[in-house]
Amino acid sequence: MALLVAMAAQFLSDHYGAPVMLMAILLSIPFHFLSQDPRMAEGIHFAGRTVLRVGVALLGVRISAQLLEGIGMAEAVMLAMAVVTTIGAGIWLAPRFGKSGYFGFLAGGSVAICGASAALAISALLPKRHVAEDDVTFTVVGVTVLSSLAMILYPMIATSLGLSTHAAGIFLGGTIHDVAQVVGAGYSMSDETGDLSTLVKLFRVMMLAPVILVATLILRKAHLDAGDGGKAPPLVPAFVAGFIALAVLGTLDLVPAAITDGVNLVSRACLVVAVAAVGMKTSLQAFAAVGRNALALLIALTLLIACLVGVGLLILS
Repeated sequence: MALLVAMAAQFLSDHYGAPVMLMAILLSIPFHFLSQDPRMAEGIHFAGRTVLRVGVALLGVRISAQLLEGIGMAEAVMLAMAVVTTIGAGIWLAPRFGKSGYFGFLAGGSVAICGASAALAISALLPKRHVAEDDVTFTVVGVTVLSSLAMILYPMIATSLGLSTHAAGIFLGGTIHDVAQVVGAGYSMSDETGDLSTLVKLFRVMMLAPVILVATLILRKAHLDAGDGGKAPPLVPAFVAGFIALAVLGTLDLVPAAITDGVNLVSRACLVVAVAAVGMKTSLQAFAAVGRNALALLIALTLLIACLVGVGLLILS
């Protein structure tokens, strides 16, 4: 069922240009009743957890250290600082918006790194007692909508500010949440801007591994210090190890282009199936209860990373 919903979402995306992740969520929420059926629940849980982790691990094949050569070291440091600051701000601001620090990490990571994909990867790491499926669904919908708005507005902002091709590519790739929207925004300006903005976006995707690795260590220590009992989180989750291993292989140029393209396709498919499963586990009542404060936090973090990258570009120029 999750695969069927994912295929429908991909069809709408291919033929009408709708964001595939958003379509997967919207099409799957009406099937929430299936997740309450014991005959279906196990499969939906498998799609929303195991298939998700496979998709995140396979994202690593898109990453290589050569990205830094195309971006520039100063710009890369600035972007890394913007990512870390946005995540930290999410954790710090969340209680002030009536949400937990765990939700702040989820929101901050999704805005700072790669939108829906980062939200799914982080949700696979966080304890379910602190972050519910409804929080994940709300975050995926929120960052996808905000990313679509940014795809329309940010090229106009870059043009009005008179940004050079290089600066515009850094700005678009460093601030828009989802890869597809970065591609759309960048190539709407020029081929050169599109190439650079996509490269910058992949650099932000590369930040996913160290962020999750550090978060795993912190969560493991918190679990052990609290003495909650049960199994502590592993030092390095298997899907993170897979992500890093594929990134290393990509850096060493050991993965042929044909295989990279195929793995990218499988990774994308796994993530869309996982989003569909997460949507099936979401009730509309619980989704609505997430509240306006959560949306306000996502908007605040979106504006924050835009300001950080904009100021960074101003300083570097």
